[in-house]
Amino acid sequence: MVSKEFFEALADLEAEKGISQEIFIEALRNALISACKKQNDIGVGEVDIRISPEKNSIKCYTVRTAVEEVTDPEKEISLAEAQQIKKSYKAGDLVYEEFVPKEFSRIAAQTAKQVILQKLHETERDNTLNEFSDKKFELMSCVVRKVDAKSVYVELGKGQIEGVMLPQDQVPGEEYKVNDHLKVYVKNIKSGGRGAQVFVSRTSAGFVKRLFEEEVPEIKSGAVVVKAISREAGQRTKMAIASEDPQVDAVGACVGNKGSRVNAVVAELGGEKIDIIQWSENPLEFIAKALSPAKVISVTQIDEKSAIAVVPDDKLSLAIGRDGQNARLAARLTGWKIDVKSESVAAQMEELRRAQEEEEELPEEAEAAGEDAQQ
Repeated sequence: MVSKEFFEALADLEAEKGISQEIFIEALRNALISACKKQNDIGVGEVDIRISPEKNSIKCYTVRTAVEEVTDPEKEISLAEAQQIKKSYKAGDLVYEEFVPKEFSRIAAQTAKQVILQKLHETERDNTLNEFSDKKFELMSCVVRKVDAKSVYVELGKGQIEGVMLPQDQVPGEEYKVNDHLKVYVKNIKSGGRGAQVFVSRTSAGFVKRLFEEEVPEIKSGAVVVKAISREAGQRTKMAIASEDPQVDAVGACVGNKGSRVNAVVAELGGEKIDIIQWSENPLEFIAKALSPAKVISVTQIDEKSAIAVVPDDKLSLAIGRDGQNARLAARLTGWKIDVKSESVAAQMEELRRAQEEEEELPEEAEAAGEDAQQ
């Protein structure tokens, strides 16, 4: 079979899809073998296809093993018959006989088509994975292309790769419409049966970090380091930062002149509140700062990773936050269990503790007095 047009189309496919001819030829070869086996008019079990772009040729061969005595005619050929084809054949040699298949049946052609398409999809999937291998955990611009009952489908980058934003990665209250331009965080890249899938997010803490990197050169350069982020998307984020350069004010760098930098991030997040907190190696000091914007009077460690934070009575609701959000985010940020108490309640607890200690001491004093009297 010779088809110059076919190989010209193959070259066009390579240019359009970026898939090498070798990959496509191997896929085509396997497809034709499968199609030939689908047809039962060949009379043998093994088929080999040789494709030569240089000669614009496709040749089909039956393959059988030369044997002294044939037990399986589909897979074996007698040595005497093989030597009629070529005298040099010996027992055990594979004998190739060229044949021209009849016009492929509808089923055979469909099989070839499916195998080829599958290989094309696999190759495109691999290309997508290679293209996005260095994009994981990065910030990307996209355009919304489809919105269904659950997921949002976006077009990423210049390669027009599709990304999927699942319900848990969508910010509550945000509306996504077709042709909207968004920034998203590449959360994960998976290879599945339907091809490569790129999962994007607007709820991830990493999304906030990348937005600040984009706005704050000191973070991108490493002069300011993001130590931790806790977030409830659409409502509030707490970000702990530290300066690696004594000359750089970490908080000031993130806030920017007249709040320009943090306001740019807040705008991208649709008005979400952001608390920028100075990180501290001292965990108790870090806890006090994490409860911002509330003022903290003291923090006392109770046991490993557990502490009580005392705040002024009129700041208790601010420290705890609506539905406990501020205290909850502070706990996630620091990794500590934080029990927030008002100053008056803390004072009562302290008085109660001292009273209990005094009660425990009285029996000991009485016992000691008794012993002295006996002596």
